Amino acid sequence: MADHLDLHTVGDLLHHYPRRYAERGELTRLSDLPLDEHVTVVAQVADARVHTFNGGRGRRLEVTITDGSGRLQLVFFGKGVHKPRTELQPGTRAMFAGKVSVFNRKRQLAHPEFKTLVAGSGAEAVEAFANQLLPLYPACKQMESWQIQQAVDTVLGPAGHEESALAGLIDPLPESLREGRGLATLPEALRRIHRPGTKADIATARDRLKWDEAFVLQVALARRRQADAQLPAAPRRPAPDGLLTAFDARLPFTLTEGQRKVSEEIFADLATDHPMHRLLQGEVGSGKTMVALRAMLGVVDAGGQAAMLAPTEVLAQQHHRSITEMMGELAEGGMLGGAEQGTKVVLLTGSMGAAARRQALLDLVTGEAGIVIGTHALIEDKVQFHDLGLVVVDEQHRFGVEQRDALRSKGKQPPHLLVMTATPIPRTVAMTVFGDLETSVLDQLPSGRSPIASHVVPAKDKPHFLTRAWERVREEVAAGHQGYVVCPRIGDEEDESKAAKEKSAEDEAEKRPPLAVVDVAEQLVKGPLSDLRVEVLHGRMQPEAKDEVMRRFAAGEVDVLVATTVIEVGVNVPNATAMVIMDADRFGVSQLHQLRGRVGRGSAAGLCLLVTDMPEGSPARARLGAVAATLDGFELSRIDLEQRREGDVLGQAQSGVRSSLRVLAVIDDEEVIAAAREEAAAIVAADPELTGYPQLRTALDALLDKERAEFLDKG
Repeated sequence: MADHLDLHTVGDLLHHYPRRYAERGELTRLSDLPLDEHVTVVAQVADARVHTFNGGRGRRLEVTITDGSGRLQLVFFGKGVHKPRTELQPGTRAMFAGKVSVFNRKRQLAHPEFKTLVAGSGAEAVEAFANQLLPLYPACKQMESWQIQQAVDTVLGPAGHEESALAGLIDPLPESLREGRGLATLPEALRRIHRPGTKADIATARDRLKWDEAFVLQVALARRRQADAQLPAAPRRPAPDGLLTAFDARLPFTLTEGQRKVSEEIFADLATDHPMHRLLQGEVGSGKTMVALRAMLGVVDAGGQAAMLAPTEVLAQQHHRSITEMMGELAEGGMLGGAEQGTKVVLLTGSMGAAARRQALLDLVTGEAGIVIGTHALIEDKVQFHDLGLVVVDEQHRFGVEQRDALRSKGKQPPHLLVMTATPIPRTVAMTVFGDLETSVLDQLPSGRSPIASHVVPAKDKPHFLTRAWERVREEVAAGHQGYVVCPRIGDEEDESKAAKEKSAEDEAEKRPPLAVVDVAEQLVKGPLSDLRVEVLHGRMQPEAKDEVMRRFAAGEVDVLVATTVIEVGVNVPNATAMVIMDADRFGVSQLHQLRGRVGRGSAAGLCLLVTDMPEGSPARARLGAVAATLDGFELSRIDLEQRREGDVLGQAQSGVRSSLRVLAVIDDEEVIAAAREEAAAIVAADPELTGYPQLRTALDALLDKERAEFLDKG
């Protein structure tokens, strides 16, 4: 039990809550039995016979029961025959519970639960059996739900005497908070969740246990915010007529209202003497990079340096290219033709040549380079800064806390931190997962952005739709535009067998592996896009080759790019207007939204076609329909969360939270999370060390101890 379900102590077992409850069902007359429902009947055995089949090897017990209103057949097979055969003799009265099915046009119960009634059993006994709620636990092959229930029963002891078994439990909720919110005590909640008498018992228990989870988590986050606020940082106020002013003067457009508001929040944080910790959420294409760049320029103005961390080399190179383009001669500080208040913008990645790398490192240590853009290579020991003042992390969830701390240690004092994510995160999730960061949201698109039309293409049901999809790509190219074709895998995998082993049920249904870039590109070149310039881009190409393809695509020398999700984040080619996503059902909702954001970045409208073989009415088709129906990323991230477990959606950010969240549903329990956050903040502000709350401290240590600290630090 310990290894398979991670249950090591009595406390672990008691906090392993039932996933749901089976109901035996109200008492039903045999004449009124509804199909496919769980029922409980009280009846008398009229007849019981054993039939053999398979040449005598198989055995089936058929029992006929009657209650005066009708007759019903029960069937038992195999080893399940022994007990009913001895106990269900003709004339025996018993209660039977099970699901009504039809066999040979007759209603029956297969393997029902039953309890024989002795003469004189009152109506209460029958009622109690019929209405009992049976807890079903999250189980595994080595440990069935009923075995877990037996273990819980052993720990709780006889009914009515649970209090003594539950007396020594650590209760993290302060008494005043529990009473003020009208919540059950912990022993009461645990008794009701494992042995509910009614559905109301379950609701009372869950309300209380949700609070435990939300509150301990929010206390952990509040303490982290408090600790961060104690750290010293150098205030960074931009010089009045410096780099930022010069940059703003060059901008060919005005900032959106949202960009201005968020910039003000960031500059206010940068001016304080403790480190900024801000999460910048922005819809795809809402201009986050512009906001981050202005913050970086402000820090350079104040004499510091700014570093931008990107998750991949392709992205780092792209940020470098777009930032130097936006800055023009301001990015050529100290060079001939550079502006006098300019600075140097350097790129640092793992695959750079030795000479270029040496020069970049030198520019950083002397302070010559005010801005550096790079991958994890920035975190290596060799990299020294003159005075690191701001770290911008792009796509937060791909960074672990070790990286954040490693970068922090490169400043004379902890640098300010700005985290950017293009995956819109519902407010509750932001509070739960990024609760140690203040949040800013950019939700309006800059002017000059065009709408994106999205459609589902059911390739299997309507093959001519797919033919039309390729025609649409050709039409876009004929109009002078470009397109993407996205596939779930590369296709040159060495280990196809591994992919085959890891098939999900949906894959099994289709009996084919996901479409691959290499194969699709070949088919398109030979077939529907034969006269277009088609190129391939995927993560296993050499960095130089990737960059070369991206450069040629950006320059308009490639018509159609067949790629994996390496283009998901940050690729910015305004002339690309069409995207066809193959096997779209194999991508998550947020990922599809990210990918779609790569088109419609210029003045021409974007088109996104979601190709799938999944049948109409399947959950996968419903998911794609939702993506096609709305461009609102926050709405989609909500759908995403409701359709998948929270742990999957939040990716690495929540790698640990799944183990600590059992009854709290991040999306549904918004009120509990918000209230718990307020209570936690108040308690931590008044007593940062929690000296007055020993039990809360113990619960907190347990949460953080199980290597769950890193999920609180994610990124």
